[in-house]
Amino acid sequence: MVLNGVGGRTIAEAKCNMSHAEFMDWIAYRSKRGSFFVGRRVEVAIASWMALYANAHSKNGGYDLYDFAPHEDAPEWSLDRAKKEW
Repeated sequence: MVLNGVGGRTIAEAKCNMSHAEFMDWIAYRSKRGSFFVGRRVEVAIASWMALYANAHSKNGGYDLYDFAPHEDAPEWSLDRAKKEW
């Protein structure tokens, strides 16, 4: 079995060549962002289009891709927040 996205190594090769700290970093990443599945990238693309469509067809607008992509975290900063803090 090959671990796609980890250098094309087999599980045995990855176990021999990956440190425990690196393994824990991968676990933390996957816990936060989900699997390496290509569908997640598709989710972000579709969420962008859904936000565009929702903003074009709603009276109040204000949607962004984070409203439609459950595995993505909104950034800690925003233009409005930057304006207030400056």
